[in-house]
Amino acid sequence: MRAKNFPTEMVYQVFSLLFVFIVVHGAYVSLIRPKAETFLAMEQERLAQSPDAVQAQNFFVVIRDFEQEACLILFFWALAILAFKGVVIWREQVQLDEDLLQMPEGMPIGPEDTRGLMGRIQEIPETRRQFLLPSALMSGIQRFASTRNIQDAATAVRDICDTHGDRLDAELSIIRYTAWAIPSVGFIGTVRGIGAALSQAHRAVEGDITGVTQNLGVAFNSTFIALVLSIVLMFFIHQLQLRQDRLILDTDSYCQRSLVNKLRINPAP
Repeated sequence: MRAKNFPTEMVYQVFSLLFVFIVVHGAYVSLIRPKAETFLAMEQERLAQSPDAVQAQNFFVVIRDFEQEACLILFFWALAILAFKGVVIWREQVQLDEDLLQMPEGMPIGPEDTRGLMGRIQEIPETRRQFLLPSALMSGIQRFASTRNIQDAATAVRDICDTHGDRLDAELSIIRYTAWAIPSVGFIGTVRGIGAALSQAHRAVEGDITGVTQNLGVAFNSTFIALVLSIVLMFFIHQLQLRQDRLILDTDSYCQRSLVNKLRINPAP
C-alpha cells in the first residue's frame, strides 16, 4: 500500500525542486545581481573619490554569488519537503482524536468481536486507512484473532509503530543530505574565493588590493550564508523529528488504551 504513495512524493520533490530553482534563479537574474553590481559600481566611484572611506556592506552583494544561489535553492527545496512531510504527520495526528473502534467505554473486547472491529477499520477511506493508527489497530486485532493472546496483540502493535518510526526516519535521508550539502557548497565558495584572491596577489603587491578584497568577500560571504541557512534548516528538521516521535508514542498509547487494555479471553467452560 505504501508503494502507491511513493510516486506522489517523488513527483512532488522533483517539481518542487524545479519550481524553487526557477524562482530563486529568476530573482538572482532580475533583482539580486543587478542590485549588487549597481552598488559595487557606486562604491568604487565613492572610494575612488575618498580613498580613506570605509566600504559599506550590502545584502545583495553578500548573496550575489553562485554558491549562495545554490545554497538558497537547496534550502528552500528542503523546506518544501519538510512542509510536505509535516502536513502528512499533521493528518495522522488529527486521526488520533477519532474513535476508530467505536467501542463503548469499559466494554471488554473478546475474540468474537474482532471481525466487527476489522470491518469498522476497513470502512475507513483508503487514503486514511494507510496511516499508522489504522495499520497498528488492524495488526493488533488480527494477531489477537489468530492467537487469542493479549501479549501477542500488544507486540504486534508495538512492532508496527517501531517499523513506521524507522521508515519515517529513513525518509529524512534526502533532507539530511541537503543539510550537509549546504555548508559544503559554502566551503566550495570559500576555496574558490581564496584561490581567486591568491591569483590577484601580484596586484596587491603593486598597491591595488581591489581584486583581493572582492574575492575574499566571495569566500567569507559564501561560508556565512551557508552556515546561517544550515542552522535554520537543522532547526526545522529537528522540529519535524519531534513531531514524528510524538506521533509514534501517541499512536502506541492510543492502541494500548483503546484496544490492548480492553482485550479479554473468555475462560474455558
